[in-house]
Amino acid sequence: MEYLFVFAQSHEEFRVPELLSISELHGFTIGFDRYANVLDKAIKLPFMILMLDKEEHAHILAQRCILIKSVHEFYAEGASYEVLHEQNSRARSQWERYIPDTSFKFHVLGYNSTISQRRQRQIIESFAYMDFLGKIEMKNPEVTLTVFEEYESGRAPDGGLHKDGEFTRVYFGRLIVDGTARSLMGTFDVKKRQYFGNTSMEAEISLLMANQTLASPGKLIYDPFIGTGSMAYTTAYFGAFVYGSDIDGRQMRGKDKTPGVIRAAAQYGVASRIMDLCTFDVTNHPWRCGSFFDAIITDPPYGVRAGAKRLGRKKIREDRLQPAIPRPNEPYIPPTKPYELSQLVTDLVLLARYLLRSGGRLVFFLPTVSDEYAPPDINTVLCEGMELVANSLQDFGSWGRRLITIKKTTHTDYLPPSFDPVREAEESRDTHVPAHKDFREKYFQGFKRDSENFTGTS
Repeated sequence: MEYLFVFAQSHEEFRVPELLSISELHGFTIGFDRYANVLDKAIKLPFMILMLDKEEHAHILAQRCILIKSVHEFYAEGASYEVLHEQNSRARSQWERYIPDTSFKFHVLGYNSTISQRRQRQIIESFAYMDFLGKIEMKNPEVTLTVFEEYESGRAPDGGLHKDGEFTRVYFGRLIVDGTARSLMGTFDVKKRQYFGNTSMEAEISLLMANQTLASPGKLIYDPFIGTGSMAYTTAYFGAFVYGSDIDGRQMRGKDKTPGVIRAAAQYGVASRIMDLCTFDVTNHPWRCGSFFDAIITDPPYGVRAGAKRLGRKKIREDRLQPAIPRPNEPYIPPTKPYELSQLVTDLVLLARYLLRSGGRLVFFLPTVSDEYAPPDINTVLCEGMELVANSLQDFGSWGRRLITIKKTTHTDYLPPSFDPVREAEESRDTHVPAHKDFREKYFQGFKRDSENFTGTS
């Protein structure tokens, strides 16, 4: 059966991956038959007509998908009301059971336009042929019939607003369920959180990332760059157990006796699902066996607000003084050096292959330079046993960040990565230079055109 999905107007490229992830989590499929050859264009629209086997599946999606505003049983669509009414008449078998004694109301909405009260009445009266005999109930009707008029974005050719009635498409159906998951954006609002930092991920994105991991009760999820814990709270909220680590323990702890991540988790009622927090460099991790995490979720530091670090000394010029040897009674603070982003991403995928169970997912954000990005930037990061599931862009203009979802497709056990850039480069023999290489330097240079010839140092 076909259902009309109404989406929130944000993160268009995230919609289909989220739908597919939640349907996979609950073991059912979604049909995109109408968009077989035009899916890339269709995801930009606020409405999609999709196939589901059961109405129950629509409720599942609306309760979990952050980008769904509502789902409707689809009756008709058209470029005019004449076409829509003709199609709706042919769909009589779907709505005739509501004719005798079902209370109802009509809801008329416009996308990119406001429909006047006078025209709303005219639209409702045009459906008089449906002959509904039940009571009109505006507060709690048994059936809500919905009409959506879609107008082009922007202004009309003459520079004015689009005129009422000059729509490009109109849709009609019966409301099945309103999307309830979007209310979680208020629940996890960073501004209301007891503990957060300048790199804390916004609530909507954290929830989308959690859905991509297929977070659910009993699953074990790891964040190797947990920071202030934004993704830990959302994945734990959906029932998963979370383990977090970071090279800088101060980010996790904060200044109070109780670690900041634990305090914020307690605020959301998920402190018991934060298994542990540890301070270590991911390139010197303590994991002595692999294949036990169900997912890895993270937002690696890429240098805009905080740069990535790994243990090791920077190259010291001969004319500079050698670092002083600490005295016996002073604590030893290990030196760190920059962790170049493209190398970090390569290591992260290899680490995920080692740590994930078969079928487990790696979900992370990757910043890219818009003018330089090309598909090989992602494809060359993949390795044997790891398959790309989704690549969704959040566009900021001259740069953007891509939510990458990669799945482990093999039962083979792999050794942990060497974290040796020279050795890994020799093994891969790949000459492609990705757009995210030396991203921090490019960002602070303003993404100048001559950055194509930029040679940075890690």
